[in-house]
Amino acid sequence: MTPAPIAVALDAPDLETAARWASMVTPHVSTVKVGLELYLRYGPDVIASVRGASGVQVFLDLKLHDIPNTVAGAARSVARLKPAILTVHAAGGPTMIKAAVDALPGTQIAAVTVLTSLSEADLERIGVAGSPGDAVRRLAVLAVDAGAQALVCSPHEVATVRAEVGPDITLITPGVRPAGAESQDQARVATPERALADGADLLVIGRPITGSADPGAAAAGIAAALRRALSPADRGA
Repeated sequence: MTPAPIAVALDAPDLETAARWASMVTPHVSTVKVGLELYLRYGPDVIASVRGASGVQVFLDLKLHDIPNTVAGAARSVARLKPAILTVHAAGGPTMIKAAVDALPGTQIAAVTVLTSLSEADLERIGVAGSPGDAVRRLAVLAVDAGAQALVCSPHEVATVRAEVGPDITLITPGVRPAGAESQDQARVATPERALADGADLLVIGRPITGSADPGAAAAGIAAALRRALSPADRGA
């Protein structure tokens, strides 16, 4: 059975827990995501630990944001880890994004548009005019023009971004919450089924899976629901 297009966010308190969660969910999902906290605490060793023997794709979510030369050096420094995806901030500008793309040709460089924790009021306070959707669209176009092969945007903007950038760019959506789950610190959320229907390619899901008593069962349940939602019969075909 094909794993579901889900990246499980391994925001674990220690390396052993992260590796255990990864081993439990990898039969059901395509990708595991290692974020800044886990990477800074344990360094490159964390990648081998969560990848294990399964060969699951690793999404290295470092959100690099610095001058182009520094970002290029940082991207080269993780090349030996062979991440499937590495994030940079689109707000770093086109030269910085291109530097990352050129430095790590074997990895999808995903440009983060607007963090899902930010509301319109938050953006106004930091000097960004307009709605989150407007900011996401502007940054998405800028990033793709600079060579980014993937974009990170909330489920609320994914349909607009898909229409803007076309079918060949991978759209990654955090802020995905199964029906009934708490939104927690995410301001712009949607269900997995809605996000996929609107054009997302990879759904980032963390606490609804890893915070459950059985992360493997939780991942399997969400994956099964997605398969049902994507099946031709359920679409009335």
